[in-house]
Amino acid sequence: MPPLRALSLIAGLLLASACTATGTNDAAPYTDGTEYVTLPAPAHRVSNEGKVEVVEVFSYGCVHCAHFAPIADQMRKQLPPGVTFKLLPAAFSDEWVPYARAYYAARKLGVAEQTHLELFKAKFDEHYPISTLDELADFYAAHGVKRDDFMRIAASDEVTQQIRKDMELVKAWQVDGTPTIVVDGKYRTANVKTLDELSAVTQWLAKRELTNAK
Repeated sequence: MPPLRALSLIAGLLLASACTATGTNDAAPYTDGTEYVTLPAPAHRVSNEGKVEVVEVFSYGCVHCAHFAPIADQMRKQLPPGVTFKLLPAAFSDEWVPYARAYYAARKLGVAEQTHLELFKAKFDEHYPISTLDELADFYAAHGVKRDDFMRIAASDEVTQQIRKDMELVKAWQVDGTPTIVVDGKYRTANVKTLDELSAVTQWLAKRELTNAK
């Protein structure tokens, strides 16, 4: 965990006792400046896909992201039509760069979705040594990916540039810990008490933004 806002975020997230998704109440009293913050204009989105964009800033090196992953997966399925869900791997430290490279290599190779939860499980539940790019290559090779293809894409200039672009977005969004959700480049989750609340606040913001976009 990099020396960022993670410590204060962890204190709240440790209150979560189960990795199950909960619904949200459109009238939930979520307050700007508390559970979420409005970001300075202009809005910075990953792409123009969808009416509303939900982005989870995460890392495979973050145990709290591992705990949130199954909740986020359920949340993604509950988002209404017109809302797109994306993952953005944060490279907050040198230790986290291989994970960002691995995510983009897996996406390029078409295996990111089916290996996303499995990588967290292997690293944090089964305690496999998955920290270096070589170790990540071994993981993906066990899931049918050609090791040489993985290493070539993960180390490519294209992926390097994408990571730099991502970190510019992370800076614009004022994200300094994971997991964090950014909705439409306008709102960032902040002082949530549990991982379930992180999901609920995200759904509330996305639905509210979708209504405003109509």
